[in-house]
Amino acid sequence: MESHSDLSGSAHDVVQAGNVFGGVHFHQETASARSTAPRQLPNEIGGFVNRLHEVRALDAVLSRRRGGASRATGVYLITGTAGVGKTSLALHWAHGVRERFPGGQLYINLRGYDPGEPVTAEQSLEHFLRALGVAPSAVPARLEDRSALFRSLLADQRTLVVLDNAATVSQVRPLLPGNPDCLVLVTSRHRFSGLVARDGAHRLVLDVFSEQDAVRLLHTVTSQYRALSDSDADLAELARLCARLPLALRIAAERASSRPLMPLDELITDLRDESALWGALTAEEDDESDAVRTVFAWSYRALPEEAARLFRLLGLHPGPEFGLSAAASLAGTTTLMARRQLDVLTGAHVLEQAAYGRFQFHDLLRIYAAHQASQYEDEETRGSALDRVLHHYLLTLAGAIACIAPLDRPVPLPEPLPYVVVREFTERTDALRWFAEEQANLVAAVRTAAAKGRHEVAWRIAALLRSVYVSRNPFQEWISVSTTGLASASAIGDQRGQAEMRDSLGKAYLQSQRLSEAEPHHREALRLRRESADRYGEGIAVNALGLIEWRRRNLGGAEERFEEGREIFRGLADTRWEALLLSNLGMTRFDGLRLDAATEDLTAAVRLCQEAGDRAYEGNALFYLSMAQREQGDPDTALSTLRQALDISRTDRLTAWGAFWLLELARIQRALGEPGQALVSCQESALAQRQIGDRNREAAAYDCTGETYRDLGRFDEAAEFHRMAVATYRAGDDRWALAHALVNLALALADAGDSEQAAAHAAEASAALSGFDDARATAQRRRIEGLAR
Repeated sequence: MESHSDLSGSAHDVVQAGNVFGGVHFHQETASARSTAPRQLPNEIGGFVNRLHEVRALDAVLSRRRGGASRATGVYLITGTAGVGKTSLALHWAHGVRERFPGGQLYINLRGYDPGEPVTAEQSLEHFLRALGVAPSAVPARLEDRSALFRSLLADQRTLVVLDNAATVSQVRPLLPGNPDCLVLVTSRHRFSGLVARDGAHRLVLDVFSEQDAVRLLHTVTSQYRALSDSDADLAELARLCARLPLALRIAAERASSRPLMPLDELITDLRDESALWGALTAEEDDESDAVRTVFAWSYRALPEEAARLFRLLGLHPGPEFGLSAAASLAGTTTLMARRQLDVLTGAHVLEQAAYGRFQFHDLLRIYAAHQASQYEDEETRGSALDRVLHHYLLTLAGAIACIAPLDRPVPLPEPLPYVVVREFTERTDALRWFAEEQANLVAAVRTAAAKGRHEVAWRIAALLRSVYVSRNPFQEWISVSTTGLASASAIGDQRGQAEMRDSLGKAYLQSQRLSEAEPHHREALRLRRESADRYGEGIAVNALGLIEWRRRNLGGAEERFEEGREIFRGLADTRWEALLLSNLGMTRFDGLRLDAATEDLTAAVRLCQEAGDRAYEGNALFYLSMAQREQGDPDTALSTLRQALDISRTDRLTAWGAFWLLELARIQRALGEPGQALVSCQESALAQRQIGDRNREAAAYDCTGETYRDLGRFDEAAEFHRMAVATYRAGDDRWALAHALVNLALALADAGDSEQAAAHAAEASAALSGFDDARATAQRRRIEGLAR
């Protein structure tokens, strides 16, 4: 699919490059994009008891930090066995101190011990950055860039960050703010000695309840519901059978509360009898894990049959959290019936309500539910339930994409299975909200479908996901999902699926500037499209190969590909894609200094985009048209044209594109004799690019700033900004941009009177330009011929 906002469809895109986040600043600091502080803490568990010693230990950290004695670290680690109450303690304490953190509270469950895939640091940072006001399209692609932007946004904040259920240090370390006024609370079953030694984390080891505290919890939860007076001795015996683990105690207390007239000693007898009925739940053999498994079995067998069946089937769900429609699809029932059974399960404390309409298991209970499904549901029943929930995600995603990217070519879909609940969308915002909630489940659905042989579902979900990935660039996830989708399409010999997945992988590699990896995928996509007589797909592949040639600055080869693609789409009467190819042709001819031809192409592209209703690419064509008009010596017309593009970027929230287009505004302002205004435009662009994490475009803003200071006769400052641009480009792989910045640096140094350094940089620029044979490269060499000699 070719997304409405598909950055790889147009030669306009300049991708993120380099691996060193520059510490350069303009004259003002970047402001946080958010207007309100995030409040992400989940509700704390009711009936929290004691843990007074542990709460005092956490309080002491705040006291030390306020007194300045412990400002080197802001990390506190709560460790302990499964079910011991680490999350309950963390959330109870966090709610109690949240007013001490005016920067807000960030929370994420890292799911380090779930049977599925844990949450990666990249995914966590995307979640946090969006909560901090960063637009989805502005979230950087690389882990280190996301981490750097996260630290920048929290640099002057007092924010509480809760990282729940971490399994590895790699999940945690990139999420540390680096600001001692922030506090990070981590829960884990591991001791994380490296986090303590290297990052100065405090560690609090959480043990099981004392008998007194365990009895108190049981009494607190049951006292309002039981008509009988339970003795402390019976409560103590029940606590012992639960190994005094809070998770098991709460489930047992709920069982006792739901039978208010049944003597507690009878419930205890039932619990003892369960020991012979359950199988191994984990590899561990100890009293605590035995007690947990016993309590699970005891509570599960008390559930009504329909609720017990839903509990079992939910263990087959591919992801860690789910909504009502997914639960109904798994059970093959209505949402009304599913809601009733979910209420029973949450009331029995074997399921948690994460948010309104969203449910999740404790990781141990998820394993137990899956075990019960394998024991008590036959293979056909399990397979049908899995098929229904996978079709729920596939068909609902297809509907969401129809709202998010309505101009994309639809992916062919199978006939819906009976009893599959499909969400419907009428508003793009609703579709995007659903996608944000379900993104982890959609990725899990691709992996599960592939692993279980549902290959036709796996590649289709992967193909649909591309429509969102192209405007957000989650490269690691994108490449992983598309690789799985390609393997599935290949496993069943689906040529359309293979071509879609090759195209998706090629786009991911192209947008991440890995051209040598992108090219073979697009060439194979072209072969498959031609073999299956798919002219539309053929045109897409030809355009992608043209973009690769353009990125390599092989302008002649790029022009041939774009002309070929244009003829394909003209033959198909596809106005939108003809416009896009015309825009790419115009931009290529602009780069070759064929300004009249470029203006003609881009004017036609704007008109066709307007006919097709594609505002994003209309803005893109207007942007390039303004560049051509300026270089033709008509800055007033160029300004009018560019303002139309910038209006589209603001109205349609094309954050990354609009930030880049501001540099052309600066060039026009320079041409109109307004260097002061040009500096403001450069600064706005640079600050936006720094937030996005796109160092190539931030370097372009530095280079444009340097040119503006030359106009003002401030040559030393000009040279400094050109040096910033050169340093950034050296860390990347954009040889043309590096050569251009070197030319500007040489000219600024010559104006400043440093002829020796000017000559050295001019010679380096000439060497860099020798790899290009187009007219613009020739013009650049002429600018510095005298300096190099």
